[in-house]
Formats: sequence, structure tokens, C-alpha cells
Amino acid sequence: MSTDAPFDPARDGAVTAMAGRMSYGDYLDLDALLAAQHPLTGAHDELLFVIQHQTSELWMKLALHELSAARARIAADDVRPAFKMLARVSRIFEQLNAAWDVLRTMTPSDYTGFRGALGNSSGFQSWQYREIEFLAGNRNRAMLAPHDHVPAVRARLEAALAVPSLYDEAVRLLARRGFAIPEAVLGRDVGAPWRPDEAVRAAFAAVYADPGRHWELYELAEKLVDFEDYFRRWRFNHVTTVERVIGFKRGTGGTSGVDYLKRMLSVVLFPELWALRTEL
Repeated sequence: MSTDAPFDPARDGAVTAMAGRMSYGDYLDLDALLAAQHPLTGAHDELLFVIQHQTSELWMKLALHELSAARARIAADDVRPAFKMLARVSRIFEQLNAAWDVLRTMTPSDYTGFRGALGNSSGFQSWQYREIEFLAGNRNRAMLAPHDHVPAVRARLEAALAVPSLYDEAVRLLARRGFAIPEAVLGRDVGAPWRPDEAVRAAFAAVYADPGRHWELYELAEKLVDFEDYFRRWRFNHVTTVERVIGFKRGTGGTSGVDYLKRMLSVVLFPELWALRTEL
């Protein structure tokens, strides 16, 4: 039997006297973070539901940080740093996808125990999710309405629609690299939905036809497709989880629930990048 004394991290140099020093909890503001969960019922699974959505919002905050920075780098013709940022966003959505596996441990009976306390609150009203869509390129002004009751959020989303999207900047980069992009595309109303353009598809097809010659554009295109791939999986997992837990009931926010989410699966962020694959 070992007579060794228990390991003392202080003997290894660890700082254990934390009074007056920056601690782990101080840096992360853990007191506020861990006090932010306020289940409204006594149902066991409500804490899971709250934490699932709160952590998703934290990951979306980071996704917005990375997507905004990537867009700025592309606009500045400094494309390579954007590759890492976009790769990180894909990994973020991988984390968001994995989170559905945890939520799917909640059964319909579990959810029924607290669903009534949600009122009309719904993930449909997530302004960060909406801003991710707007930033990427899916611009639908009708989606501003759920945020009218919070003027600061409405203003932020309006501002997101007033500047070129990530995809707009990628297409503008094509033009700066010598591809023939119509002026109607370059000068379009950036707040309006993107309309697929044959010249943009042809430009990206030329990039894919000769990756060695257009390596940065080729890499950028693949990073965008990676992001949308993970984004689509997130949407699909959302549909599957909702159908598993509530079937085809209407959503708490008034949408048609699964049917609404299935319609969202048809939205394509970067249509030309998917269309060109058929001809290659």
C-alpha cells in the first residue's frame, strides 16, 4: 500500500492563494454565467433545454465574430486569414450539431412537463441566428419582424442588411481577380435576396477547372461550401430533433413547426458553388 502523501499542486508551483488575483472564475465571469439559468417549472429536463439553447447562443456569438472578420479580410484582399476563420466556423457548427444529440435524450413526455411555460418564446426568434443568415447571404427582410419589440436588435439586423454579405464579398473578389462579373451583380441592392447569376457560376467553374492557377479563390470557395455543409446539417438535425420531440405540433412561436423547418432546408446560401458541381 502506498504511503505517498496526496499530490499538492502548490508544491508543483501552482498558485493556490487567489485572494486579490485574477482567477479562472473571475476571467470567465462564471458567477454571472452560471447564475443565468432560470427554469420556470420543476421539470427535471427544463435545465437541459435552457443550457442547450444558451450554449448554442454562445457558439453563435463566436460564429458571428469569425464570419464578420472573414468578410472584412476578403473585402481587404487579405484572403488567407479568412480561411482559418471560416474553418473555425465550420467546427463551431460541428459543435452545434453534436449538441442536438444531447437534446434528443429528452422524450416527448419530458418536454411536455415544461413546454407550457415557454409561452411564445421560440428559437425562431434568435437574433444571432438571424444575423448569421444575413451575414452569410440569406437576406429576407420579413425575418426582421420578430425583433421589432427590441429596437436595438432591430437596428443591428438592419445594419447587417445594409452592408455586403460574405457571399457578396466573395463575388466582388472574383471581379477584382479578373473574372467578368456583371455590374448588375456588383452594384446590386445588398439588402435584397441573392439571385443566382450565370456569370458568377461560370467564374467559380473556371476557378474549379484550374485550381493551381486560382488557388486562393479555390480554397475560399471550398471553405464556403464547408460552412454551408455544416450549416445544412445543423438545420437537418434541428428538424429531426423537433419531429422526435413534438411531432407535427405547431411551434411555440406560432410557426408550423416541423413543416416550417423543412421549408428552411431548401434555402441555399451559396447557390453557384453548389450548381457548378454537376458540370465538373
